[in-house]
Amino acid sequence: MSENTLYTEKQYLGHNKVSIMIRMMLALFCFVGYYWSENPKAIEVSGIQIRAYPIQHIPNSGQVFFVLGILVLLISASLVHVLHIQTRVYTDHIILDGFWSSRKVKIDLRNIHTVKKLRYKKNTLRRPVYNLHVKGVIKFFTSGDEFVELKDKDGLIYRIGSQHPNELFKIINHQVNNS
Repeated sequence: MSENTLYTEKQYLGHNKVSIMIRMMLALFCFVGYYWSENPKAIEVSGIQIRAYPIQHIPNSGQVFFVLGILVLLISASLVHVLHIQTRVYTDHIILDGFWSSRKVKIDLRNIHTVKKLRYKKNTLRRPVYNLHVKGVIKFFTSGDEFVELKDKDGLIYRIGSQHPNELFKIINHQVNNS
């Protein structure tokens, strides 16, 4: 087994579009709640009535929203540095290493007979997954719009999401065809 790395890619949790949108909507909710607490009077905008702030009798209640909004933004910024998947391609195998306590996954390239580069469906919300087994397909994904699909001789399908799918596909395809 050769330890010559042909390709390395690191994918971070903070780069997933769906997760970013969820965190930003939560932060926006917190900041709107803070603004509402600072301007508690009822108003009517374009036929829509916004009622008065419901807990005016509790002093500084809106500051909790502001602090929570800042915390959500700080957590979101820190997730950009949390490694989710590290993909390493060697001459005869691929190692997918997840974060913290997840097990390493080793894919033997000698058992792979089909390599394809495919695109995810548009408008599909994809959450980060690592070693997710669904209906005979093993998925690895953090961010990006394309993935490399590997099919082995036992019928298992591996879908490896990548931010650089062309490079990953070329290297894996070259290694599979030369073995």
